[in-house]
Formats: sequence, structure tokens, C-alpha cells
Amino acid sequence: MFTGLIEETGSIIGVEQVGDSLRLTVAGAKALEGAKHGDSIAVSGVCLTAIEFDSTRFTADVMAQTLAMSTLGGAQPGLPVNLERAAQLGDRLGGHIVQGHVDGTAEVRSVTQADAWRVLRFSLADELAPLVVDKGSITVDGVSLTVSAVSPAAEAEQWFEVSLIPETLTATTLGRRVVGDRVNIETDILARHIIRAAAFTQKGA
Repeated sequence: MFTGLIEETGSIIGVEQVGDSLRLTVAGAKALEGAKHGDSIAVSGVCLTAIEFDSTRFTADVMAQTLAMSTLGGAQPGLPVNLERAAQLGDRLGGHIVQGHVDGTAEVRSVTQADAWRVLRFSLADELAPLVVDKGSITVDGVSLTVSAVSPAAEAEQWFEVSLIPETLTATTLGRRVVGDRVNIETDILARHIIRAAAFTQKGA
């Protein structure tokens, strides 16, 4: 489990095709402090298992399903990524409960610069739209954020917005995002449970 509070930005430094999966090598010293074989590290919101590592890099296998559901399918050396180690029992939960199991990707539709912050609007797949609410939590490329606006349910093309403070813009890769970029999205696990439970309630009605 993660909190969505990014510890550092690292980068992909190696990509190896292994059958229908990829073996990625990721650089990032902070995320490897105290690391052990098999530890979980979130890479731009995707939970990966460290199978080899030293003090500055780690290697992880990424299966085909994860490649299809996330932006890691197009990973190339030099790609900047957000890194977070798994939360420890007893840590403060400064963000929200993040599993590292992305629901899919979204595209940056607009970037609006304000005085001290920046507003990013993202596309939202129809099947994910019921899981995203105004003032609710969402994870974008592994970053725990609060939804600042969301499209009306009747709108043909669904979207959501987040407002990014200067710290988020400088401490994560989100400050580099431009229109057309794709990001990994994980909706709130509580919303997913509610929607699933409601589906069975309606089925039994």
C-alpha cells in the first residue's frame, strides 16, 4: 500500500523485452534506502517488485496486463518517473490509500496557469467517470491529489481537473505535463467498492 506522497523523481534507465513483458531498470536513490529483495516500489503509480537493486537503481518485471493498462508500455530510457516506497505500518497517512493498481490512463486536455498554482484537465474514460467525484481523491502518476472539478454526468466527453500547488509542480513529474501527455490513473478504492456493491444490490432487486 502507498500514500501517493512522492519521495523523489527518478528515471527509467533500462528497458529489456522479455517475451510479452518488460524488465525495467529504474534509477532513484531515495526509494532504495533500506530496500530488500521483493519490496514494492510505486513507479508513476504502478506497483512494481524490486528483484535486483543496488544503492542507486533497481530492476523490476512488468507483466503484459500492466503494460496494457499503464503508460509503462511505452517506457523508454530517460523517461522521468515518480517514485514512492510502500508505506510502513504506523506511518502518517498524508495522502490517501493508494494500491498501485492503476485503472488505466488519461490524457492531458488543458493546462491553465494561475498566479501560484496550475490547473490540469484530464480526459476520463466512461467506465471510470462514476468513480471520480468533486473534492474526492484520485491518483495521477502515483501522486495523491484532490479532484477540483469534474464534468457533469450528462456531458458527452467526461473529464476531471486537479489544481497543483508549487510543491507538487516541482517535486513530481506533473509540473512537466503538457497537452497530449498520457498519465496513469488510479481511482479511490472506496469508490470502487461502493460501485461494485451497488451493482450486486441492483442485480438482486
